[in-house]
Amino acid sequence: MLDIENLTVHLPGAARPLLASVSLSIRPGEVVGLVGESGSGKSTTAKAVLGLLPSGAVAHGRVLLDGADVLTMSPADLRAHRRHSVAMIHQDPRAALNPVRRVGDFLVERLMPVHDKRSARARAVELLDAVGLSDPARRLRQYPHELSGGMLQRVVIAGALATRPRLLLADEATSALDVTTQAEILSLLDRLRTEHGLGLLLITHDLHLAAAMCDRVQVMYAGGTVEQQEASELFRSPAHPYTRGLLDCSPSLDATGLPPHPIPGQPPSLADEFPGCPFAPRCPLASADCESWTPVPAALPGGGTAACLQIPVRSA
Repeated sequence: MLDIENLTVHLPGAARPLLASVSLSIRPGEVVGLVGESGSGKSTTAKAVLGLLPSGAVAHGRVLLDGADVLTMSPADLRAHRRHSVAMIHQDPRAALNPVRRVGDFLVERLMPVHDKRSARARAVELLDAVGLSDPARRLRQYPHELSGGMLQRVVIAGALATRPRLLLADEATSALDVTTQAEILSLLDRLRTEHGLGLLLITHDLHLAAAMCDRVQVMYAGGTVEQQEASELFRSPAHPYTRGLLDCSPSLDATGLPPHPIPGQPPSLADEFPGCPFAPRCPLASADCESWTPVPAALPGGGTAACLQIPVRSA
């Protein structure tokens, strides 16, 4: 369904790429997780699938959805692609809705190009019912401030499903919700994925959530992929020092009373130029070679890939 091949994005004046040779694939019905610290390139990777790159950005590589390259689409093709092929669910549902327009206006507007007004409203009621909102006809007449955060996120998901996309991009879609509502939304996404065969790209800071939801997980740092494995294998046996550092940062019920161990230092900014591995200044395993040689992804013995000079790999 989705194949991102060696996507590199440069910004004018930046010392390093915003994205550096990122590759990613999603099959129908598959959930792929993107994890990493803020600024690692997760959201930029997702927005590239919509053709939404920063002003002035220069992109190389390919972003293929069903074989069509998003980076070379005409404006008309891009509009059709965003309306019918892929949809994005953002972190803050209140930012996605106009506060002075009713919920029904938001949904009907998305449906109008292929429905008349009457059938669009009927379809909007069906969508709100499908995402688990009670009394959906009444919800159409309400304003965003009359709904809770969880209800609004369901409205946004209904809007994303309105045009029957094949791929959903969920960018921290549950991080602003309480844990009970978060569980309900994740269960909803999983049900919709199963029922409709949707591909799902799940961007999250929550590693436990990624372990529970994802088939595969891709770990990003400084605009590049440092490791990707099947979710069960990655959390059982993380290969890259950065992945292990992220897991050590996460509170665990198995280590009650022991504080998390933060990764020392800070992620690099776009103004930081480095000739070798970008994680070397923070890595406990770094050697002199790491500061001068940029690692490339290599196959791990158990499957998946990792980009590190200090771990055993086999030729990809």
